[in-house]
Formats: sequence, structure tokens, C-alpha cells
Amino acid sequence: MIRIGLIREGKVPADNRVALTPAQCKWLRRQRTDLEILVESSSSRCFSDREYESAGAVLTSDLASADILLGIKEVPIDQLIPQKTYLFFSHTKKQQPYNQLLFRSMIDKQITLVDYECLEHEDGQRLFGFGFFAGVVGAHNGMMAYGNRTGLYSLDRVYKQRSFRDLIHTYFGLKLPNLKIAVTGSGRVAHGILEIMNLMGIHEVEPDEYLSRRFSYPVYTQLKGADLYRHQINNNYQRLHFHEYPYEYDCLYRPYCEQTDILMNGIYWDKQMPRLFEKMDVQSDRFITQTIADITDDADGSVPINLGDQSIEDPIYGVDRSTLQKTAPYLPNSIDVMAVGNLPNELARDASRYFGEQLIKYLLEDLLGSGSPMIERATLLKNGKLTAPYAYLRPYAGID
Repeated sequence: MIRIGLIREGKVPADNRVALTPAQCKWLRRQRTDLEILVESSSSRCFSDREYESAGAVLTSDLASADILLGIKEVPIDQLIPQKTYLFFSHTKKQQPYNQLLFRSMIDKQITLVDYECLEHEDGQRLFGFGFFAGVVGAHNGMMAYGNRTGLYSLDRVYKQRSFRDLIHTYFGLKLPNLKIAVTGSGRVAHGILEIMNLMGIHEVEPDEYLSRRFSYPVYTQLKGADLYRHQINNNYQRLHFHEYPYEYDCLYRPYCEQTDILMNGIYWDKQMPRLFEKMDVQSDRFITQTIADITDDADGSVPINLGDQSIEDPIYGVDRSTLQKTAPYLPNSIDVMAVGNLPNELARDASRYFGEQLIKYLLEDLLGSGSPMIERATLLKNGKLTAPYAYLRPYAGID
């Protein structure tokens, strides 16, 4: 008998997403009679203990008998079970200082760590993530913030809706002013943003047209890599080269600051990449953007006036144009910023359902069997030892 354990999320603030929904657990049990699913009891999940119990899962307060433990966020050190195989987003492969102690503890406890973030197709395309739902919620929140600032329309909070379908129903009859929205990125986050743009009836226009005129109706333009970056010498954009040598490129976004009411930022950012604009740019009278939804949420990153995370309950803050200090939102001399690190939690049931589908489709059979090259490439630790692809983490791991 193989036992999978769904852990209770222990990170603070609490995360209510899950790796497998009750319906998916029920389906798996029908497909594999040799599989038992243990669920650590939790009052904070988007699915209740009772729903898991009705699906045939075994509720427990002790997952010591599980072979494989599935979570979402980092596991608190005092909750790690020695010599187990864990799957979760560890946020360690970039040597993040805030998780260094967690990583060293997993080594000490001889844990095998498979990181969702590192599960990729052979071409480097990630399989797992919640980016689409981050884009959906972030775009909604950005539109909500602009409505709150201007008083021209009103949107309710996403988390008050039970599902994405219910959220869509709140857009019926929504009448928007002739605003202009810049959407950056082309990945899952951007796809979620575009979904909301289209559901709200906002028209797409090409970047050159966006820059050259105003419209009598709401519009957005999508800015992908080639629209945003240009090589300093060759005057072109090559995606693979850019990701390897981002410091050789300039950012082309600044003209959009003069035409954009709302910025929806969905681009991946690394500290070597050029920012969309610089902090001092917001002091110019030509910088007309009033609302920024920084959905990828890198403090002092591609959006340099991202001053850090807010909570789901209080997602918007202001940044004073003159002092660049954090203020209350919606003040006359401020720019409103939406920056929340766990946006998909507002649509936790939908996000969890999608994640579990990917898990079943691409990973679970190999995980329960003899493994796969993809799983090997995503295994940072094997029985507490660094694997070859992650040997660069030796100093981070405290290994001489």
C-alpha cells in the first residue's frame, strides 16, 4: 500500500490551497486500489475535513506513516518529519535567505525534497504554478482599486465569491470609463490578466496605436518581451539570450507611463533585469498612471515603487509621488499599488482544482512508480543530500 499525505499548511499567514481536492482524491482511489490518501486535519483549508472524509480519505493528526507528503507553501521547521519525501514550493533554489534555515533543517532530517517550481518540460517550461489565478485575482483587484480611487464604478472583493464562475457573474452590467491599461508579460499570470480584461469587455489594441491616441472606450495593450526590451548593441530582442544576459538590454516601457491609467504587471523579474521605470519617474507630470497591480510582486523589482506585501484583507496602499513613502490608498498625490504574495487564495478552490489536475496528469503516476527524469531534475535533496544539478547550493546549505 502506498500512502500519500496532504499536510496541513503551517506557514503564517495561513494558506488555504491544497495539492489535491476531495473529488480528485476520490478519483485516485478508484483508479488505484493500492493507494491510501491521508489528510492532516485542518480548519483553514478551502475544502473541509468532512469533504475529504466523504471522498474516502483518512483524516489524521499524524502523517508519520505516509510515504509522500504533498503541500503548497514552505513547511515550518518544527513540522518536518525526518526521512520523508516532500513536495512543495520551497523557495530555495535562488538561495533565498529567509528559507536557508529550512533548507539546512531538511538536510539534517535526511529529507527528499521535490520542488514544484523546478518541475519543467525539457524546454524549461514550468508545469506547476498558480500564475493564472494570480493574474485573475490581481487584475480584478487592480480594476477595483481604480474604481475606488475615481468613484466611476464599483467592484466587490474576489474572496466573497465561491468560485471563478460566480466572479464572472459580478461583471454583468459593468460599465467602465475610457481608461487605458498596459498588461506586461506573456506567461500564466498574463493569461489570467487577459481573461479578466476580456470578461470585462475591455478592447485590445496594438502597442503603437495605444501610444498614439486616446479612445472613447476602455482598452488594453499586451506588452511581451519584444515590446519591452531591446539589446543595447544589436537593437533586437532574443528571448533565450535576454534571460541569460538581461543586463545587456534596455527597457522600452517609459513611453507607456505617459499613456497608461492602470498598469497590470505580469512579467518575471530578476535583479539583473532592467526595471519598467525608475522611482524618480513618478515625480514627473507626464507620469499619469494612477493604479499599479504588481501581480508578480517583487519588492523594489520591475515596479520600483513596490514597497512590499499587503494582505488579502488589505491589498492596496498608496505611494506618495513626492516622498516615495507608503501612504493610505486613494490620496490625491499618491499612486495606488496592489501587491499581495498569495493572490490565488482568493479563488482557492478553483486554483487547487487546477493544480491537482496538473499533478495527476503530469506527475503522480511517475511519483508513485519508478520516477522520471523530470522528477529527478526537480529533486533538490535526496535523503538529505544535494543532488548534482543543485551542487551550487553547497554554501547555502552549509556544506564546505
